[in-house]
This record gives sequence, C-alpha cells and structure tokens, in this order.
Amino acid sequence: MSKAHVPFETTLFLRDACLCLNVQQAARALARRFDDALRPLELTNGQFSLLMSLNRAEPPRLGDVAQLLAMDRTTLTAALKPLQRRGLAAAKPDPQDKRSRRIALTAAGHQLLLRALPIWKRHHARLEKHLGAPNARRLAEELQFLTRLL
Repeated sequence: MSKAHVPFETTLFLRDACLCLNVQQAARALARRFDDALRPLELTNGQFSLLMSLNRAEPPRLGDVAQLLAMDRTTLTAALKPLQRRGLAAAKPDPQDKRSRRIALTAAGHQLLLRALPIWKRHHARLEKHLGAPNARRLAEELQFLTRLL
C-alpha cells in the first residue's frame, strides 16, 4: 500500500478556490441566519422558500416547483409533508392531467407568508447593507447564472 498523501498545500488551495465548497459554506451560513430569524414562526428558510414558490395565481405542478427550487421530486415531496400536516399547503390532482399534482397554498399558508415576509425583508436588507446593494444583486445574478449553467 502506498504511503503517498495529497499535499496539504492542495487542501489549502481547494479551500480557497473550490466553488462547490465555498457555495456550500455560504449556503449553510445563510441558512442558519434565516432559520434563526424565522424560528419564532416555526418555519425554516427552506420552508419559507417552498411556501413562497407556491405563491402564484394558479397552483403550480409539483415538477415546476421542483425545477424552480433545483430539487428532485422525491425531496420536494418530503419537504412538503410537514407543510401539509400544518395545513399550510395542499396537493390536488391537476384537472388537465390526473397523473400530475398541483400544490396550493392554503389560507393559513398565505397568512404565514404575510407574517414571515417582513422578517425575511429585514434580514435580507441587513445582508445587502453589508455586501452593498450592487454587490448583492451581482452575487444573486451570478448564482442564478451558475444554476442555469449546470
């Protein structure tokens, strides 16, 4: 068996250069911040994003929500279950295609979003202030581009 090791300098290089690692670190830090902010509403940042993605004139198909949130359908279905148990979202068969489901916000889901949105706005504004609004917009655009690219 070889005693060869990856040089520690390589580890340092990857720490500083790896897009995947750096995005994961930033995502975890942001998730913790927004989880803490939304905790009084018994809501996670992921649940907030999911509820917000359902806030449409017409209830979206499960697949459309999965695509928007860059999730697979199985993960999305699991994420929806606690929201459905709380009466915040409801799944219904698609009238045009009975094999497909549409997910709708309930009245309670709309009310919770109304309470959560000012919390999100306040915390997002603080982040924008630290980054500078142009930098925050550019970062969001670059991340959206990366998502589309991949």
